[in-house]
Amino acid sequence: MLLLLLTLIFPGFAQTSDRPNIIFILVDDLGYGDIGVFFQNERKALNDRSEPWIMTPMLDKMANEGAMLTNHYTAAPVCAPSRASILMGVNQGHAHVRDNQFDKEIGDNYTVADVLKSVGYETIAIGKWGLQGKGEAPNWPAHPLKKGFDQYFGYIRHGDGHEHYPVEGIYRGSKEVYEGYEIVKGLDKSYTGDLFTAKAKDFIISHQKEKADKPFFMYLAYDTPHAVLELPTQDYPAGGGLNGGMKWLGTPGHMINTASGEVDSFTYPEFANATYDHDKDPNTAEVAWPTTYQRYATVSKRIDDQVGDLLQLLNDLEIAENTLVIFTSDNGPSEESYLPKEYANYTPEFFNNFAHFDGIKRDVYEGGLRTATIAYWPSQIKAGTVVTSPSISYDWMATFADASGAFAPIRTDGVSLLPSLIGKGKQAPSEIYIEYFQNGKFPNYSEFLDSHRGRKRGQMQMIRKGDMVGVRYDIKNQEEDFEIYNVLIDPQQGNNLAVENPALQKDFKSTVLRSRIADLSAPRPYDSALVPALELGKVEKGLQMTTHQVSSAWIPAEIGKAISKQLVDFPSVEKVTGKGNLVLWQGYIKIPQGGKYTFKADRKESHFFMRIHDIAVLDGNFETTNSPEGSVYLEAGYHPVKIYLLKDDATPQLELSWKFEEGPMEMISSEFWFR
Repeated sequence: MLLLLLTLIFPGFAQTSDRPNIIFILVDDLGYGDIGVFFQNERKALNDRSEPWIMTPMLDKMANEGAMLTNHYTAAPVCAPSRASILMGVNQGHAHVRDNQFDKEIGDNYTVADVLKSVGYETIAIGKWGLQGKGEAPNWPAHPLKKGFDQYFGYIRHGDGHEHYPVEGIYRGSKEVYEGYEIVKGLDKSYTGDLFTAKAKDFIISHQKEKADKPFFMYLAYDTPHAVLELPTQDYPAGGGLNGGMKWLGTPGHMINTASGEVDSFTYPEFANATYDHDKDPNTAEVAWPTTYQRYATVSKRIDDQVGDLLQLLNDLEIAENTLVIFTSDNGPSEESYLPKEYANYTPEFFNNFAHFDGIKRDVYEGGLRTATIAYWPSQIKAGTVVTSPSISYDWMATFADASGAFAPIRTDGVSLLPSLIGKGKQAPSEIYIEYFQNGKFPNYSEFLDSHRGRKRGQMQMIRKGDMVGVRYDIKNQEEDFEIYNVLIDPQQGNNLAVENPALQKDFKSTVLRSRIADLSAPRPYDSALVPALELGKVEKGLQMTTHQVSSAWIPAEIGKAISKQLVDFPSVEKVTGKGNLVLWQGYIKIPQGGKYTFKADRKESHFFMRIHDIAVLDGNFETTNSPEGSVYLEAGYHPVKIYLLKDDATPQLELSWKFEEGPMEMISSEFWFR
């Protein structure tokens, strides 16, 4: 009877497309240790009254019915660069937004939304953005509607996301919520976590009424539990999904069904009445949790309720089976609570939000980067799946492309995680590389190792291969060694294995240089370090040229088997004789003298891309009318190269040039190409 009723209400009800809906839920500053099944349940089981805990039943249920990714990393330990890498599918060595570049434009290239939109997805971004660039509102150069999203609702500016009541502005003043390019009026008493949930539900319900045969992609970026730790107006509405929970009313002054009562007033009773053994003496009376931690627990449980509400809606609409939902955080836990002076400052020590790791937000030890990540897709992901293989947040572009049948662009540094999630196919290893700069110091928490506490952050790097992680803090030059840890058996990173692993040390130092390109807006002390050449045996003159047939509007990351193969002296379109619209030249470029090389590609309105090692040296895949240039510091010797040209024009052209240091630009002749 319910199915019949829903079918009448929603024409085309129960989506039949084999392309899943995709919901990417990104929360702000939630630590790996905040989620029950990842850590808090363990604290509860110990029943140490001096170590309080938070329960997350809805997220636990989601994890138990889906997959837990226990070795998943964020691309950066702070929000703006982390989000930029997610949306663009690249590591921080290739991202346009790095370090603390809040409100910088995300860059002109393909986003996850562009990729999914190319195969027919309706796209919407809800919540915190912070990647819009300079300009007068609302004409920002990187507004979400200019970056592949059909709809947008939320906070554009990074700083607005510190305040969870747009109108009342309890701690940081009133803020602006945008719907598209227009400021939304009448958001009185609208707690943002509730507001964004209500809007998300409203979109899904409307979509199923009007476009049920079309898949959708939702980027749902909450601004909680980050920043001010403001409380909701009231308890979470009973029920969930179609029959309860959050509701979008759309009436100015009463936009959602919790926009009433007292702002910043509601604490869940289990936290308001909670006590703990503050002095670790069971013979003395317990005391109430400090108000600050009642607030944090309430904000976190609210997220749990909101996610449970959304999942219930998917079930009520009978689209859960064909919807892939990802839940993750942008970085590790924060101590930045922005509370009034009458409240104690928040510290992750109270709940150990960093779990068994050392580090918090802005650190590149595990606590700042490891994120509690859940994937839910009932028809494809087996309940109780635990993915232990390492992965990173810029893998999601390739994963979503794989799930939807779209083409991830060649620029992406990520790999599809679908084989690990659904248990089919061979999982390619993730390339986990992170760089970041911050002038602060490592927290002086008693739970952290003495060797870490108080050390300067400065320029930092992290790389992981298998179970081994390399970390560098306060880097002054490329010659400095990585600390090396086996994080499988040493998650707190206390046993530095660098001395025992000289070969791995050399590999880490080489790999980080082969995985990034310098950005003048985020200078690094290793920017001008020479990328090591390969030690090769016998080589021959020329390159291997193959042609491929692709149906993508851009050069895709996966190009399939070659249609034709031939040997050529140098990259030239005139030499192409085989069928196919994509040409790939690969082999080695011989660098005659170590130093700075600037490459340039002149082409005729064709998609073009060139990698040296894993460095995206020339990217003409998004903008096809310019002549892309890129500079990289190379050691003398042989360096692997891949050059791609998508023949969009009937008479394509290509000329590759280079210059050494500040010398003249000249064509790269055949004497420098090898295979």
